[in-house]
Amino acid sequence: MNHRIVILGGGYAGAHAASRIARGLRAPDASVTLVNAEPNFVERVRLHQVAAGQDVEPVRLDDLLAGTGVQTRVARVTGLDADAATVFTDRGELEYDTLVYALGSTGRAPEGTFTLSDHGGALRLREHLGSLRPGDPVRVVGGGLTGLEAATEIAESRPDLSVSLATSGRLGSWLAPGARRHVREAFARLGIAVEEGTTVRPGEGEGTTVWCAGFDASSLAADTVLETAEDGRIRVDRTMRSASHPDVYAVGDSAFVRGPGGRACEMRCGMGVPQAWQAANAIVSRLAGRRPSHYPLGYLHQGISLGRRDGVIQFVRWDDRARRGYLKAAAAARYKEAVCRFAIASVRWPSYFPTRRRAVVAAPALRGDEAHA
Repeated sequence: MNHRIVILGGGYAGAHAASRIARGLRAPDASVTLVNAEPNFVERVRLHQVAAGQDVEPVRLDDLLAGTGVQTRVARVTGLDADAATVFTDRGELEYDTLVYALGSTGRAPEGTFTLSDHGGALRLREHLGSLRPGDPVRVVGGGLTGLEAATEIAESRPDLSVSLATSGRLGSWLAPGARRHVREAFARLGIAVEEGTTVRPGEGEGTTVWCAGFDASSLAADTVLETAEDGRIRVDRTMRSASHPDVYAVGDSAFVRGPGGRACEMRCGMGVPQAWQAANAIVSRLAGRRPSHYPLGYLHQGISLGRRDGVIQFVRWDDRARRGYLKAAAAARYKEAVCRFAIASVRWPSYFPTRRRAVVAAPALRGDEAHA
């Protein structure tokens, strides 16, 4: 028996799912193939650094997954027939027995603006910023984590530019009071003008616009027979298994799953990785003939870079509400860097710390009832 497991997408969620599944199953019994549009793993949480002109050394997926048993295939996914269990790519078709859908999300970037949702977008912004003259205006739209990081990184690397940030609310309104003050102090130190309570329409203003006002799930799933939510994410149960197709799992920004308080989990790296672990554990358990376990999904912290030597780490409750505790300045910058490094190192763990690989004893049940037990 060779159970074919295919993972679509080699971002944080896809890479973690692939390495954990391969670690948990015997190679003769199961094959794990990771399909990604490019050969490199994209550290999405570092794209603001790339855009600002810093050298972020790329990590090849082959190297990242070396020793895990995962086979990588560089191809762009063009379609999915979930009823026929077939993936279509620009380099041929792939049939699967179990699919992990981890195609992530894309930035909402109106025409004429720049985005940090992918590596290509970060490189285009980097090239454009390099062509600007002193005093040229750069406006970042969006007051979320990505917007704060983009504005501060650009202002720090190009202090000669006129950098501003426009947000529909108050700057850092969701943070604890002390953390919010520190963000404002960092913006003042870097000379970033803040436009609060502002709704920006595409095409407004002069100069360069960097659009960081939200993400949309990959549109591929919505064009299939998979059951999706209104925002295009695949509806899954507590083990990240599709509500309509039990041989399909979804993780990361592609998954619609309820978190604390019954609210849908947000599109965030810190949520995608635990979802990947959850899906991988469930797949291994079911293929090994065991009842899958699950654990509640929740939040721990929010990490915000404010340049290379400054930042804020906001500790949060399980439902993402800010606690009073936070880190700031250099301590927060070191903490954020450690989190970024951990996100990479934990993909490699299977080769560093081998664990017992289980035999595939049967195909998983065609009903997900046990996930709700």
